[in-house]
Amino acid sequence: MLPFLLRRVGVMILTALTLSFVVFCLTNLAPNLEKLARTEGSVRMSDDAVLSWIENNGHGGSMVMRYGQWLGVAPGWVRTDDKGVTRGRCIQGAVTAESAPRFCGILQGDWGTSTVFREPVIKTVSEKLSSTAWLMLWVMLVMVPVSLIIGVLSGMREGSRTDRVLSTFAIATTATPEYVSGVILVVIFASATTGISPILAEWGWISGRTLFLGTATSAIDKITFWNFALPVMTIALYGIGYIARMTRASMTEVMTQQYIRTARLKGVAFHQVILKHALRNALIAPFTVIMLQFPWLLNGVVIVETLFNYKGFGWTLVQAAGNNDIQLLLACSVVAVFVVLVTQLISDVGYVFLNPRIRLS
Repeated sequence: MLPFLLRRVGVMILTALTLSFVVFCLTNLAPNLEKLARTEGSVRMSDDAVLSWIENNGHGGSMVMRYGQWLGVAPGWVRTDDKGVTRGRCIQGAVTAESAPRFCGILQGDWGTSTVFREPVIKTVSEKLSSTAWLMLWVMLVMVPVSLIIGVLSGMREGSRTDRVLSTFAIATTATPEYVSGVILVVIFASATTGISPILAEWGWISGRTLFLGTATSAIDKITFWNFALPVMTIALYGIGYIARMTRASMTEVMTQQYIRTARLKGVAFHQVILKHALRNALIAPFTVIMLQFPWLLNGVVIVETLFNYKGFGWTLVQAAGNNDIQLLLACSVVAVFVVLVTQLISDVGYVFLNPRIRLS
């Protein structure tokens, strides 16, 4: 197990470096830097002034050297203008230029400053990521149990009416993207003119104009059932169908195994056959699928958070991309890559423990 983990960690580090370098190159293209210069300086800057701004703010030189400075393995850039003022990446938090550290990249905890939020990137990312973590937590608490129940019930009796109904529901939810299901849920439950809210208000069953809130902005300060249910349901519906279909396929395969038939012939009750013999083996494959939902959730919340104006990680990523916030874009990319690699490692290790027949060489 230890050699396997060491190899996987080594591959993870190389993958993270490669992907981060690709993202760094794409975000630091000349048009992006020119747009950043005109945004931070003046839109009427001449081309020579733009080039001077780029050079004086550490965006000049080779791409590899700038990547090393951002990563923290190369000394930070330093510039001294005609007036004798010294500037640099590592000088911002120091009292004097002489007291500034030589290395100040993400490995040292310096992720730069956001040009949109005007605060350290690490502060912005940590706050927004914590908000998205609550959303992901409630989505998983709803999505995993419901999808496993649907998949197990469908796979227990393949071809039955229950199987056909639940399979149709799973396929329909998987085929419906979040921006469609989210709008449908808002129209049905959070509209004062359509859906069930006007009917409930007319009957006096709800005090407000709508049953649920169509925006989740207030959930940043305080999460309630009424302002958090719709975004959670929107994300969970898509994942429920996918996990349920995988669970059904695994459960159907297990139910045809010889040891299941032997248990049935011995007179073991059907529910005991399901709980003691079939369920554990049927959940091995869905475990991997469930773990892979974490990176999908982290990147899939972009649409839902924008739709419901929930200012989390996905909303921040949209703001950074729309406003050419290079440092914030790089930080969001690093977080996304880290989540994907870690969840894949946990998935591989957990699969070994769930399935004793798998051995690591």
